Amino acid sequence: MCFGEKKPVTIITGYLGAGKTTVLNELLRQKHSERFAVVVNDMGRINIDASLIRSSSVYESDISVVELTNGCICCTLRDTFMKQINEIAAQYKVSRILVEASGISDPSAIAAAFMECQKTGACDRVYLDSIVCVVDADRIYSEFLSDLEKPSDASYEQDPDIINLIIDQIEFCNIILLNKCDLLPLNTVERVRETIHAFQKDAILYECIQGQINPDKVFNNGKFDYEKVLLSSRVQAQLLAGKSESIHDAHGITSFLYEEKRPFDRAKFAAFVENDYPENIIRAKGYIWFADDDMHVQLFEQAGRNASVTEASNWIAAFPEKEQKKILKKHPHIMDAWDARYGDRLNQIVFIGKNFDPHQIITELQACVCNEPPKDEKSLPQVVG
Repeated sequence: MCFGEKKPVTIITGYLGAGKTTVLNELLRQKHSERFAVVVNDMGRINIDASLIRSSSVYESDISVVELTNGCICCTLRDTFMKQINEIAAQYKVSRILVEASGISDPSAIAAAFMECQKTGACDRVYLDSIVCVVDADRIYSEFLSDLEKPSDASYEQDPDIINLIIDQIEFCNIILLNKCDLLPLNTVERVRETIHAFQKDAILYECIQGQINPDKVFNNGKFDYEKVLLSSRVQAQLLAGKSESIHDAHGITSFLYEEKRPFDRAKFAAFVENDYPENIIRAKGYIWFADDDMHVQLFEQAGRNASVTEASNWIAAFPEKEQKKILKKHPHIMDAWDARYGDRLNQIVFIGKNFDPHQIITELQACVCNEPPKDEKSLPQVVG
């Protein structure tokens, strides 16, 4: 496929310490005959990773390293980043642009920036080739598979936001590099592969040690397919499909979508997550609402041992009638699932795991549903029909 003068862009993502800089240096070392531009993003004022690349023995004078600091290319530096890589492709004779994203970046937001630029024509010199997620095999094992109690000062002890970010990065990519495989026995590495497959069913996965990977496996994959990668996440695929029946695959992974329009009782739902949550659930994600808060969409996420509930946005049904009409006029498809009483409010959670009983989870969750009218129902905004 010909893209004219456009230069391919490879995004390297992965959480802090996964080995992104090591992988990047290894790619540069093996492809020393090609001309690269390297963009390194760091949240801090001093870009340590860019310094490591410059000081590495693989660094050559014809490799240009550009630093983007004090922000993330998926949000605060997004416009600057897109402008920068387009200018690099236009002004420098390079064959490819490699981008090491910040360890806390959201790859789906970076890909969305490329899609937006394609539509507007703002970036006419580059195209997104691949999003490569570097995964620490030892960390995944410790978080999801180890049955041992962690000491309180363990380096892998996490808050839920970090674990959810790691899984979000795995769920949105087309290539996974499972790094540090030498730290685990072969049978454990296989279990880690199966766990990753539970989150991300379609990405190509390569095992590597100390970031060593054949560049031909990473480069030249053709134009990045945003929709295909979005649906490669089991969570997103099932949420978008809206099918509640269980789905099984050859790896023994089961996923199903739970839906209920009535609100949860907050205390009962918290007790379910704390005391009765099935151990075989590897990942869960979805939107819920509570009887004591008809305003806010709550994002429920669980990965491994960690679970969290955070306010994500507002339900459209919670807006004043005038604003509701404006939103629904702009997005008429929302009315397809609009409920006469609850509007767009809905509990919708995807569960992914092995050897669990979906019917048991449904029973437990139905016990959390509040059968009484929401608190102060008279205060509920009028639902626009």
